[in-house]
This record gives sequence, C-alpha cells and structure tokens, in this order.
Amino acid sequence: MNRRINHVFVAICALSMSALAENGGTLEQGIRAILGRPEFRHARFGAEFRALDTGQPIFRMNEQQFFVPGSTTKLLTEGTALSLLGPDYRFHTRVFRTGSVDANGMLKGNLILVASGDPNLSNRLQPDGTLAFQNIDHSYDSMPGSAVVPGDPLAAIRDLAAQVAKAGIKRVDGRVIVDVSLFPQGVRELGTGVVISPIIVNDNVIDLAIAPGAEGSAPQIKTSPETAYLRITNQVKTGAAGSKFGIRIVSDVPASDGSHTVTVSGTVPAGPSIHRTYRVPEPSVFAQTVLTEALKELGVAITGNANSSNSEQRTEVADHVSAPFREEVKVTLKVSQNLHASMTPYLLGATVGTDHDHPLQSGFDAEHKFLQGAGLDVSGASQSDGAGGDAFYTPAFMVEFLVYMSKQPFFSVFYSALPTLGKDGTLWDIQQQSPAAGFVHAKTGTYGTADLLNKSLMVTGKGIAGYIDRKDGRRLAFAAYINMVDGDPETIAHRVGDALGEIAALAYDAPIEH
Repeated sequence: MNRRINHVFVAICALSMSALAENGGTLEQGIRAILGRPEFRHARFGAEFRALDTGQPIFRMNEQQFFVPGSTTKLLTEGTALSLLGPDYRFHTRVFRTGSVDANGMLKGNLILVASGDPNLSNRLQPDGTLAFQNIDHSYDSMPGSAVVPGDPLAAIRDLAAQVAKAGIKRVDGRVIVDVSLFPQGVRELGTGVVISPIIVNDNVIDLAIAPGAEGSAPQIKTSPETAYLRITNQVKTGAAGSKFGIRIVSDVPASDGSHTVTVSGTVPAGPSIHRTYRVPEPSVFAQTVLTEALKELGVAITGNANSSNSEQRTEVADHVSAPFREEVKVTLKVSQNLHASMTPYLLGATVGTDHDHPLQSGFDAEHKFLQGAGLDVSGASQSDGAGGDAFYTPAFMVEFLVYMSKQPFFSVFYSALPTLGKDGTLWDIQQQSPAAGFVHAKTGTYGTADLLNKSLMVTGKGIAGYIDRKDGRRLAFAAYINMVDGDPETIAHRVGDALGEIAALAYDAPIEH
C-alpha cells in the first residue's frame, strides 16, 4: 500500500446525482445531504462557490479554514508561472562547442548541452507546435490505463544531434557534457519520486513495456527509449491469468560510465502488456548518454580525449526551441504532471527570482510577490512545493485566486488548460453522462496516508477547484475540499472523489439564491 497519494484526483467511473434526488432542493441542501453520509462523520469539509458576474458567494462553508489541497496546488504554481513568464515564453535548449573545428570536421573540444528547464524534451511536441498528452500520464505507472504519448521519446535530443552534425562536426575529440547549473538536480518530487532537474528527457523516466509470456516463463521487457543507460537483468516470471502483479527492483548497480544495471524480480499475470517506469537517478547523465548515442547514430564520433575546459569560449551549434509555455501549462494541469509542477518554483527562482543560490526559495519569493501584487490575502495560503505534497489553502483564498485569473488577458489559456468534466485530463471519466459534462473545468487533487492500525487508507486531502459554466449561463469559480476520511484502501479515495464530483455537478443546475 502506498503511504502517500498526492499526484492526481483518483479516476471515478460511477457518479450519480443522488443528492438532488434525495431532496430535490438547492445547491446548499444537496451539499449538506452528501456530507450527511456515514463515511463523512469524522471528516472536515470546506468550500466556496462564487458567481463571477456579481462577485458574490453563493455557497460557503468553513471557507476560512486551511485544508490539504493535493494537486489543486498546481493551479497556483502554473497560474503564477503563466503570469510571470507569459503564455508565449519558449525554452531554448542549446548545445555549444568549445574549441575549434578543423577542415575535416574535427572538434578539438567539448560539446556542452545547456539545460534550460524545458520539461518537454520528449515525444509530446507535435508537428503543429502543440504538446500532446495522455489522460493518465505515463509517470503514474501504477494507475490502470497509464500510457505514453505515441512517438519517439528522444525526438528533441535527435533534433539537437542533427543540428550538431549539420554544423559540420564529424568527430569530437572531447566529451559530451550536460550543464545543469540553472538549478540543482537531485531532489525527488513528493508524488512519484522522479528526480527534479533542469534537464528533463522523457519526464526523467524510462518506460518499461512488460509483455507476459507463457505461465512460468520470463516476460519480455522492452525499454523506451532504448539506451545503454539502463540494462535490465530480468528475473520476473509469468504467473497464471488473474494472478496478482508484483515486481520489484532488487538491485540497481551504477557503472563507472554512469549507466545502471537493474535486476527486476517478481511475477506478472498472463495477459496484456503492463506499463511501468524506471525513475532515472541522474537526469544529466541520462541526457548525456542519449545525446552521445544520437550523435553516434549520425556518424559523429565521440573520443573523449580532449582536456579543454568548460570555461573556454562557447560557440552555439544547436538550439531546440520548445512549444509556447501555454502548451506546458496545459500538459501539467490536464494530467497533473507532478515533475513539471515540482520543478516550476525552481525555474521561476532561476529565471525571474533574485536569489539564484537558493532557487526554490527564490521561486516562492517571486510567487509571494506576485500574489500580493494581485491583491490576494496570502495568509490563506501555505506552499512549499509546486505539485501539492506540502501545501495548505483556504477555499476562500483559492477562489480569490481563480477570480483574479478570470480577469487576466490570458484567462482563456488558463481555462482551457484545466481538465474538463467527463471529457479529458484527470476528469475524463468522471460524470460522463451528467448534464454537467463539458461544463466544469477544474483541477483535482488527492493526498492520503496508510492507516496501519485499521489496515485502511486515510484520505487526508481531496479537492477540486476551478470553474463551472452553469446551465443558466452564469460562470462560477469554486473550490471544495474534503479532508480526513478513513476507509477501505481500494475504494475510499474513489468514494470521496465521488462526493466532490457530485458537488461540482450539482452546481451546474441546482437552484441558487443569487
């Protein structure tokens, strides 16, 4: 059992409009009917719903109390970044050479890839300049339905390699180096354990496709991307159809060249292929390896012989330009991408902050200044990471932030980046048959911890926040949180999510006073 669940709002497949059916009343009556269910007798609930046309609240309960928000935190993280960087901001991931290139294409120096914090050096970038996503992101490999975006995960790296070759470099009498000085790498984000770094190739994971064989035989394990960075010793066996999935890494041995030999053991049930990921321990070494391999595939030899200093004059030989930042906001909010959100305060600290020696604090200093400048009461907010593993908000503060964002010239970018009820992102399979489907755009969040005493799961935080386009044409900003619900670890998070999904759907057409 996972001790913490903070990455996404758990998928909910069966919601109902039972609260209105029970009483046929107003939004407030419907909410109170939901909260009267037995599973919520020890829980805390807080919410605020506000009409954007009048600025008046239409429902409030415990709106000034702090709640564990889970990944609704990403609204603050991405909204701040969108405001400070702008929707058209682009990352430039560049490769420089040190030393000269002779007439035969020999570079007597190094190639240096300078990380810019682009979180989408992957297969997400599409020919039309947009970023693709899967509703259940590959980083959440333990969730049923997790999938990779089709395409080459090294497309951006191959683009850089091709530019280097086009610059006339045929042989590098030196090394390939990855400069990650933008901000420190090495901290693992709190939700999935992926390493935060200014260089992010394939979300700093290697995807594993585990294809079961005949019962008792070893399944086939394919890696994507295929790279010498990871070698797998396969000790996994195929079990009977319907048996439990249970594999584990029994050893992870690094070599002197930075590659890893990983021994995997356990069993997988006979049947369809299973998706899992390997969290890359050193993103800079991973990037160095795959760029070196991409260069060699194009006939650029890397000898590693030169001893030139990285302080030598650098000459640009390649530049990979990202999609506009509005696309990154869309990916992070739609799928609740923890790594992207977790690195964003570091990025802000390194790019718009003033203390580059302490980029995380500098990033939050920039956010604090932004929120105060927006006229928000920051006493209703507490945040120490970008994804939601260490944050607290009052519903009133979250709604104030959403109201502020609704008045910005780039609001349509923020609004369209949110998951849509019953349609896409982390809300894709929620309330699909409800009249509210397609009319709620909101970020979701979940946080929980194991209750070993009762062999259960304590849902310490469950939330949903965003906008509702009501049947009567009015738009609401809302935030609703349920904290501290204990129950069956297989179902309780779903049940709490059911309740919040119902509440959001109720607000679509329930009678309101204003």
